Amino acid sequence: MQTRTTSTRTTSIHPDTDLGLVALTVADLARSADFYTKVLGFSLIEEGENNVVLGAGSKPLLALTEKPGAPPAPATATGLYHFAILVPTRADLARSLLHLVQSGYPLEGAADHLVSEALYLSDPDNNGIEIYRDRPREDWPRRAGVIQMATDPLDLGALLIEAQADARPWDGLASGTKLGHMHLQVANLSQARDFYHGVLGFDIVVDWERMGALFVSAGGYHHHIGLNTWRSRGGRPAPEGSAGLSYFSVILPDTAALAPVLARLDAAGIEYRQENGGVVVEDPWKNSIRLIAGK
Repeated sequence: MQTRTTSTRTTSIHPDTDLGLVALTVADLARSADFYTKVLGFSLIEEGENNVVLGAGSKPLLALTEKPGAPPAPATATGLYHFAILVPTRADLARSLLHLVQSGYPLEGAADHLVSEALYLSDPDNNGIEIYRDRPREDWPRRAGVIQMATDPLDLGALLIEAQADARPWDGLASGTKLGHMHLQVANLSQARDFYHGVLGFDIVVDWERMGALFVSAGGYHHHIGLNTWRSRGGRPAPEGSAGLSYFSVILPDTAALAPVLARLDAAGIEYRQENGGVVVEDPWKNSIRLIAGK
């Protein structure tokens, strides 16, 4: 399905804003670390008594903290829909697909979004994951100057053929892999728009309100944050102690870029706190976001 995107006011958040680290609560740390390293190809960067930090090479991407026996979040709860790992090239996506097939780990979906190609699956705690590659920005289809996106079938056979022609042994996620975007389940799209667009300042890129979804970004990207009500309209956060999203990080270039965001939080009467060199704020559904100045 193809849609026209919406054009809005000048970007308020700095165009060089990006995402940093995503943190999850898991029920069994050993099980999750095994999945993320052996099946997905993350590298182990730090290890604690009940937590690990994983990444691509030496770049931290994912923090896991164990809460023994934590149940998965209800499917209808607000919170994580999926987090999306952006690999540098199509060849890297193909290699990930082949490794998943060889590992016997099931995919839950795959799609060609015109701007990107994506694979979908879930971790052992039922946290959603997307692995994707972007097409070059100059190749993104546009109509009347705005980005077009779709959910078309992805040719998995062609990807596997490409991977099988690559003689390199599997050695995990490629250097340059990053957290590309976050996709959240929310209870109300108007509230989501007010917070992520009106207060944080992300631009609205794709507005599928009639279909229960909204996509926002900084700097003309197709989306840094996706928001939907497909299963969670009118829903509530998962019960305390559930596995799932702990927080994700939004990285602004410097304190000058962070200052207007904090000013809008103050003007909206939204509380935030200083923590670990950043600012922690919660969206209307208690999803924690760490705003960090400087990469």
